Amino acid sequence: MYYVYILRCADDTLYTGITTELERRIDEHNGSDKGAKYTRMRRPVKLVYSEEYSDRSAASKREYAIKKKMSRAEKLKLIT
Repeated sequence: MYYVYILRCADDTLYTGITTELERRIDEHNGSDKGAKYTRMRRPVKLVYSEEYSDRSAASKREYAIKKKMSRAEKLKLIT
């Protein structure tokens, strides 16, 4: 199973990513050097949205759509 997720950072920005283990990845973003460089400077982060996919290809396409094609307003609408 693959997860596409959105985090809200301490500075109120949003970060979108993909993982196979959601809890582990959130822990990495919050307390490890394995977290994304973007989130390391904006801790703590909070999971605000996630979707499940059965294959990496579909998850990657969705991550790209959220990250690159959606505005912040559209992402906030998705979260609520």
